[in-house]
Amino acid sequence: MLIIVLRVLIIYLVVLFYLRVMGKRQLGELQPFELVVTLLIADIISLPMTQISMPLLFSLIPLTALVLVHYFVSLITRKSVKLRGIINGKPVVVISPQGVQYDALKSLNMNMDDLIEGLRSCNYHKIEDVQYAIVENNGTITVIAKSQACPVVNKDLNINLPQSSLPLNIITAGKINTQNIKISGIDNNFINKVLVRAQIDKIKNVLLFTLDSNGAVYVQAYNQKGVELKTDYCGKGRW
Repeated sequence: MLIIVLRVLIIYLVVLFYLRVMGKRQLGELQPFELVVTLLIADIISLPMTQISMPLLFSLIPLTALVLVHYFVSLITRKSVKLRGIINGKPVVVISPQGVQYDALKSLNMNMDDLIEGLRSCNYHKIEDVQYAIVENNGTITVIAKSQACPVVNKDLNINLPQSSLPLNIITAGKINTQNIKISGIDNNFINKVLVRAQIDKIKNVLLFTLDSNGAVYVQAYNQKGVELKTDYCGKGRW
């Protein structure tokens, strides 16, 4: 039993390392050759975890070779546009100003139901609202809406707002993030003032405390509703 556990642990750590090396794409974002590699990795590691008689090297060697192949294919596709098109394929326009491109759908082995489902996932429910729809290499659909169907943004209304920034997690699950404290330049006095306003008595009761560079704070205690607060921090820090 101990041998099985050790084998599984070794394989897990090796595969985890290789997947970190390969990148952080989600399954739906994989290029075709990346999906092939992922499926082969799953097949290679399944046997040595269940068959003790099989040496680990019988799986680690092909696994390493597979990752090296993936690395070199990735390198080639980055360097050569022509080979990138051959290996990854090219985006295909399935809706144009002339309407649905049925021949393009056939070449992708898609039907109208697939197309309409993809448009709905992009929050477009009418084909007549779509100027262009493009099926990307990874199978996702990119939609460019017609001008009358585009959502209104602040720029269209000539509304000037301060640029937003990525909020820093100051407290997470009752723990202060000291690195983000240094980045933001705030101190415990600032944190305590915010907690008093949010009616939270202790730091350990904070589920989440975030701060952006414009002074906007979001605070939520365990099992309570989160609150948004505006502070006098605005303008003191940029990241």
